[in-house]
Amino acid sequence: MAILVTGGAGYIGSVVTEQLVAEGTDVVVYDNLYQGHREAVHPKAKFIQGDLADVPALKRVFAEHSIEAIMHFASYTLVGESMDKPFMYVGENVTNGLNLLSTALEAGTKYFILSSTANLFDDPAKVPIDENERIVPGSPYGESKFMLERILYWLDRTKDFRYTALRYFNAAGATPERGEDHSPETHLIPLVLWVPLGKREKLTIFGNDYPTPDGTCVRDYIHVLDLAQAHILALKALQAGGPSRRCNLGNGKGFSIQEVIEVARKITGHPIPTAIGARRPGDPATLIASSETIRRELGWQPRYPDLETIVGDAWRWFQNHPRGYGK
Repeated sequence: MAILVTGGAGYIGSVVTEQLVAEGTDVVVYDNLYQGHREAVHPKAKFIQGDLADVPALKRVFAEHSIEAIMHFASYTLVGESMDKPFMYVGENVTNGLNLLSTALEAGTKYFILSSTANLFDDPAKVPIDENERIVPGSPYGESKFMLERILYWLDRTKDFRYTALRYFNAAGATPERGEDHSPETHLIPLVLWVPLGKREKLTIFGNDYPTPDGTCVRDYIHVLDLAQAHILALKALQAGGPSRRCNLGNGKGFSIQEVIEVARKITGHPIPTAIGARRPGDPATLIASSETIRRELGWQPRYPDLETIVGDAWRWFQNHPRGYGK
């Protein structure tokens, strides 16, 4: 039996694939390489270049491989782009997810792990944010993930199709072989590290007058290896007969933009110049996850919660891969 990892050539998907392979799991990666990199796929995983819009190709994957479970990372993921191209996100993300789910059901696949998002919570009533927080998606991207969660909810009730939706916050860090290589890059830690790498002159901080200790936004950063472990634990729980779940997934504490910069300065030895820009519309002051559900029910504990480890691992990967995956 094999695990199908859609989007397994992307940042998080490739790290999860790496960890699955390390456990001796047979992995099939399905990716159209729109945002992913062929070089990021572990050599012991079976790689198939294909698109979720191509239903006949999907059917061949399930016909040729005994797929027990799916980890679904393949998605358009840029929040800002989704505001400009809502049909691309609410349309294609959801349609492609439906293609995958309907094909999986026909093939008898039993388990599904969804890469969901903290963008479900644009205006939380309380922080840290737990699973009972009202859902107000912050963009068409967040809406597309919520729609997939609702589809999974009904498949669980009507088809006994078990799933876990992992709503994670800011993935960061790297393994020695796999890290972030996005174009365009929108994540804070890579952008900070691009300054000492010489890829940009300075970092712009969008607002320093928020109601936080240093005036900059506070976010929850979670090491990508801790994310990978959560996916594996969630799958094992389903395989053991556990129920479907929705789990918020984060470090449980927040770090401000200024704190990230100071840690990066310490690790790289570079001054990392900054400039203050205007606030961006829709940026909440603080977003922190409560991960109590997955800690309590699955025994998950982040192994790399400190910011120095997260930034340090990312920095080492960038030093060894200054051109990313070599494009």
